[in-house]
Amino acid sequence: MKSCIAVPEILLPKEGVDMGKWAVIACDQHTSDPAYWEQLEKEVADSPSTLRVTLPEIYLERPDCEQRIADICATLGRYTAEGLFRKLPRGFVLVTRKTLLSAPRTGLVLAVDLEEYSFLPDSKALIRASEATILERIPPRLKIRERVGVEFPHILLLYNDPQDTVLGPLKNASLPVLYDFTLNMGGGSVCGKFVSQTEEVIERFGALVRDGLLFMVGDGNHSLATAKASWDKIKETLSEEERKTHPARFALCEAVNLYDEGLGVEAIHRVVKGIDVQAFVKEFCTQGEGHGTLYVGGEGKEISLPASVPQAVDEVDKQIAAFLKKHGGSVDYIHGEDALRQMTAEHSDRVGIALAKMEKSEMFAYVAQNGNLPRKTFSLGESEEKRYYIEGKEIR
Repeated sequence: MKSCIAVPEILLPKEGVDMGKWAVIACDQHTSDPAYWEQLEKEVADSPSTLRVTLPEIYLERPDCEQRIADICATLGRYTAEGLFRKLPRGFVLVTRKTLLSAPRTGLVLAVDLEEYSFLPDSKALIRASEATILERIPPRLKIRERVGVEFPHILLLYNDPQDTVLGPLKNASLPVLYDFTLNMGGGSVCGKFVSQTEEVIERFGALVRDGLLFMVGDGNHSLATAKASWDKIKETLSEEERKTHPARFALCEAVNLYDEGLGVEAIHRVVKGIDVQAFVKEFCTQGEGHGTLYVGGEGKEISLPASVPQAVDEVDKQIAAFLKKHGGSVDYIHGEDALRQMTAEHSDRVGIALAKMEKSEMFAYVAQNGNLPRKTFSLGESEEKRYYIEGKEIR
C-alpha cells in the first residue's frame, strides 16, 4: 500500500542559539491571555525565536495584523540569509516531552504527503481532520506561507496504536541527541533524538491502517489545512514530474500515539463574553443523559447535555451561536475548568460552559464512521503541554 509518510531533511537552529528562547508554544494557545504573550516577549527579547516567525492567534483581530505578517516574512528571510539554520540528513526526530502535569510524551517528527490528506468532512483519505475546519482561519496563515521558504509546525497527528508497535522499539534505542533543554513559560522540557533508519518505522505505521485511516489531526488542524491550500495552488504551476518531489507537497508534523501515557485528552470549554449574563442563562436550555457545568460569577451549576460528547458540543455551540446572533457578544475556547471558573469570577459579563471529555477509545471509530467531530471537541492536554515550535523544513 502506498505510504503517506515522507522522510524530511529537517532544519534546526545552528549551534549556539539559545533553544530555550528559540522554542515557543503553539500559536493557538492563550488566546484570552495577553499577559502570557507579553511575558514571553520579555523572555525572548532580541534572541532568535520562533516567536518572530509565527503568528499567535491572539493578534489575528488586531489592527496591526498585516504588519505582523510582513515582519514575520522579513525576519524569516533574515534568519535564512544569516545562516541561522543547519540541515540534518534525511530522517525523523524522536521527541520526548516532559511536564509536571503528566507522564512523558513521545512523538516522531516526520513529513506527510499532502496528496494523502483532506480536511473535508466526508473524507476517506489516509490523513483526516479530526474536527471541522473554519475556512476563515486559513487566509492569514496562507499569506505567510506563500511568502516564506521554511515552515515550522505545531501539528500533532494522532495514530491508533494501543500496543505501541511503532515507537516502542525506538524508545530504548541508542540514538544521537539533537537537543535537550528546558522550555520557557512553564512548558517543561524536551529532548530530540535523530532517527536515521526510517524504512522499518514507515512499515510499522502502514500496519496500523484501518478503514483507510492512519492519521487524524489532533492539534494544528488549520495549519495543516493551510499547507494543503498552498500546495493545491503551487501544484497547478508544476509538471507531473515536478509535483512528485516539490518540497511544498510534504508537511512537517509530529506523530503521537493516541494511547501514549503522556497524552491527555481533555475537554475544551466555552466562555461567552460581552453579554447580559442573566439573559443568556434564561435562554440557554439543553437536555440529555450527559452532564456539564454552567459557570456564572465563579459559581458552577450542573446542566443536562446529550450523552454523546460530539452531540453535546454541537448542541452547546448551536445555542451559543443563536444567542450571539440575537444579542451580540463573542465566544472563546478555554483549556482547563479552573481557568473557566476564574474568568467568570473576574468578569461579570461572561458565562462559562464546561463540557465532558471524549474517551480515547471512541475517537478513531467516530471519525472513521462519521467524519469530522464538531470544532473544538477535544484538546490534547493542558495549554502548557502543547507542542512548541522547534523543527523546520524547507517548502520552496
